[in-house]
Amino acid sequence: MYKVKEMADLTGTSIRTLHHYDDIGLLTPKWTNEKGYRFYGEDEVKRMQQILFFKEMDLPLTRIQQILENPDFNEAEALRQHKAVLLKKKERLEKLIMSVDQSLNSLQGGKVMTNEDRFRPFNKKEIEKHQQQYAKEVEGRWGHMDAYKESKRRTDQYKDEDWKKIQEESMEIDRSLSAGMKDGPDDPEVQRLVDEKRRHITTYFYPCTLEIFQGLGSMYVHDPRFKKNLDQWGEGYAVFLKEAIDIYCDRFSS
Repeated sequence: MYKVKEMADLTGTSIRTLHHYDDIGLLTPKWTNEKGYRFYGEDEVKRMQQILFFKEMDLPLTRIQQILENPDFNEAEALRQHKAVLLKKKERLEKLIMSVDQSLNSLQGGKVMTNEDRFRPFNKKEIEKHQQQYAKEVEGRWGHMDAYKESKRRTDQYKDEDWKKIQEESMEIDRSLSAGMKDGPDDPEVQRLVDEKRRHITTYFYPCTLEIFQGLGSMYVHDPRFKKNLDQWGEGYAVFLKEAIDIYCDRFSS
């Protein structure tokens, strides 16, 4: 158990920051004694680690809170993606160190550095691109709390016959879409069925915006569980569906 100052020292933050996180509900202590002293346990330490990782992605605190409170949040997957960003940063630091060594060598009469060599390590575009891609994926996978709440509100009211109808309609859409794989993802009939799939989600679960729909398409491919389930309709169906959804979303957003 950590007192608030110990928690601040451990995580490299300030006591004021921890108080603020408590006030907004982002990180609440495990318990507070009768004198108002805050105490943090291992769960709070792990949550604080995730908060700091997401801050590295430049996500606002309100969005971080929504992501962490989403029941679908997967800590292991988040850590793997954090690692991917950190490896990019590590790669850049190694290039900077190499550039310093080359500069020292050049000053001591060694190989002369070109101007391109001098400034190449300072290019952050690759890291920023990777970081933005990750932030977008985080938003798409765990950031839609309103959609989750609306889905739960609706589905809590469904009876067995409702679920049977929903499943039959969903299966018919996937059956028809998989039959259209031979025609390509941009085929007019395929695109009509993609629109029907989006309407199906909106009708029975939550308002399926273009952003959410495209995020679902990405999840269909990158989440092994979804991919395995969808590919039962035919090898490569998950990838085909994602491509069809991307085309659909691009047309409507342009």
